[in-house]
Amino acid sequence: MAAPVVPLRPDRHDSLAAAKVALSALDRHLGRCKLAANTIKAYKRQARAYLTWLTEHAANYPDAFADLVGAEAAVTVWRRYLITRRASPATVNQALAAVTLLYEQASLRIAVKRARVPKPGEPDALTAAEQGAVERAAARRGARDAAIVTVLLHAGARVEECARLDLEDIAITPRTGTVRLHGKSDEVRTVPLPAIARSRITDWLDERGREVGPLWTGQRGRLTDSGIAQVVLAVGKAAGIEGLRPHRLRHTFATRLRQGGADPAQVQALLGHSSLDTSARYFRAGPAETAAVVERVFDR
Repeated sequence: MAAPVVPLRPDRHDSLAAAKVALSALDRHLGRCKLAANTIKAYKRQARAYLTWLTEHAANYPDAFADLVGAEAAVTVWRRYLITRRASPATVNQALAAVTLLYEQASLRIAVKRARVPKPGEPDALTAAEQGAVERAAARRGARDAAIVTVLLHAGARVEECARLDLEDIAITPRTGTVRLHGKSDEVRTVPLPAIARSRITDWLDERGREVGPLWTGQRGRLTDSGIAQVVLAVGKAAGIEGLRPHRLRHTFATRLRQGGADPAQVQALLGHSSLDTSARYFRAGPAETAAVVERVFDR
C-alpha cells in the first residue's frame, strides 16, 4: 500500500481561511484597545486591504499565514506594492503596523522594514495673502462656512475636533471667547478665540439659533469629518487654492503662533500635541522666512 502524499506547501485556501480567522481576532482586539477611533478605523481598513491583495495573489503566497518566512515574504512584497502606488511613507508604515498586529493574532511576529519617513521640515502653512483669500472665500459662502474655517484657522482644531463641536463647547462674551475641543484619547482642551473668530462664530449662531445640539449641520444633520473637509475643499477652490485640506489650516494656525512669539510649550498646549517634539516642527523656518530675518537684522 502506497504511503500518503504529504504536500510540502500548505493549501492556499487553508492560508486564506487562517487569514480570515486572524482578521476576526484583530477586530475583537481593536475593540478592547485604548486607541483613537480614527486609528482603529485605519488599522481595520489597512488589514482588510492587505487581505484583499493577498486573496488576489494567493497562488504566489500560499504560506502567507503558515509560517514566519511565508508571512514576511508576502508582507515585504505588499510593502513594495504600496510604495509603487505612491503611498506616503507614513501611510505605508501605518499599513505595516496594522498588518503586524494582524499577524500577531495568528501567533506570528513578523519583522518587515518600515518606510523611511523624512524629517519634518517647514509646515505647509498658507501665506498671508492665501489666508486672506481663504477667509474672504469662506465669508462669501455664508456664515456657517466662514465659522467652520475660523475654528480650523484661528483655533487650530483638527477636522474631527471641529466636527464634534456642540453649541455648549462655545463660550463667547463681548470681550472674550473660547472653544472646547475634544481631541485624541478623549482629551479636552480649551482654546481662546481671537476677536475675528468670535465675530464669525457669533454671526453663525445668530443664523443657526442657540438651541443645544451640533454646532454644524447640513441637510442630513450633523456635518461629519468628510462634510467639514468638503467645505474646506470648496472654499480653497473658490480662493484659487486647489486641494485645500483642514490640516493645512491647522498648520497655518501653529505657524502664526510661532511667528507671533509663542514658545513650543504654548504651541503644544494649544494644538493638543502629546509630545513637544511634534510641536517643534513649527519652529523650523523655511528659506524665505530665514532670508527675511537676515535681511531685517542686517538692514542698516
